[in-house]
Amino acid sequence: MPANSNNTLESLHPGNFAMVMATGIIGIGLTNLQFDALSVFFKGFAVFGWIVLIVLSALRFARYYRAVFIDLTAPRMVFSYFTLVAATDIVGLILHGYGFIMLALACWVLAFVVWCLLLYTAFSVLTFLSHEHNVNIMHGGWLITIVGTQSLVLLGTLIAPDLGEYAHIMMVEVHMLWGLGLSLYGIFVALFCYRIFFLALKPHDLSPLLWVVMGAAAISTNAGTSLFWSDDQLPFLAAQKPFIDGVTLMIWSWATWWIPMLFLFGIWKHVTNKVPFAYEPALWSMVFPLGMYTVASERLGQAAEFPPMIWIAQLMIWLAIAAWVMVMSGMLNRIIKLRY
Repeated sequence: MPANSNNTLESLHPGNFAMVMATGIIGIGLTNLQFDALSVFFKGFAVFGWIVLIVLSALRFARYYRAVFIDLTAPRMVFSYFTLVAATDIVGLILHGYGFIMLALACWVLAFVVWCLLLYTAFSVLTFLSHEHNVNIMHGGWLITIVGTQSLVLLGTLIAPDLGEYAHIMMVEVHMLWGLGLSLYGIFVALFCYRIFFLALKPHDLSPLLWVVMGAAAISTNAGTSLFWSDDQLPFLAAQKPFIDGVTLMIWSWATWWIPMLFLFGIWKHVTNKVPFAYEPALWSMVFPLGMYTVASERLGQAAEFPPMIWIAQLMIWLAIAAWVMVMSGMLNRIIKLRY
């Protein structure tokens, strides 16, 4: 039993933080749609899961630092660590909603420091250590970089008014991060589309991480809406709101376009090619985009005063919950099998 426990800890996938992301954003979506009682469960579960994974990740780093180093120097794995950034910001959003302002600020600072370290680590790995000089190493998980970047915008916009005289500094920062996130999205999605549309595609190439393409667009929409609603103290930031408004609608349209396409990919993989559906940590990267698209649609609908977007959110939240239940069942079944 101890050996099994050690092996499990050593092989702990950094993408498990996507479970916190998925659970937390569903909880936030339920609050926005006024399902308060149910939202408490999801939010509490997300915070608890984040604490457990932080402890386990710290233990893994202390006892198996070589395994962590191997992950961080692998082009296919390093981007998974950005789930820690996004999960920490999602927890910060939850804590801020309950009035824990300083804890939310601490979450943003932690997430920003980790984001900075990971961003330059990931691009250094691609530049100096990758021996696969072609787009075949590209997959949807790379776009978790954008999810982490835009999550800093979401939490930063929320805590900015609590910073007093430093609020305008935070607002400039989050506007810069939003623009950087969109720029990185444009680069990565161009490579990704070239990979799937012009090179040979095998069923196993279509992992659940594919959904991050939509999730990154959805969180960029949500971040844009947050900037549009913000009370900017600096005139040059206020002057950008028409631009932000237009780009936000455009990126929401792009996220919407991807949803039927992603379902078609799933049908091709699991129905046409008969690949068995089995649990893997990457499945949480399918649940999170559904929850984030729900929140983005609801908030954009409120900002645009356009009820059909809110109707879409009211439908998508139940789809996200159904996906959460399915993936959670698979995870619990995997844990039971590992234990016994």
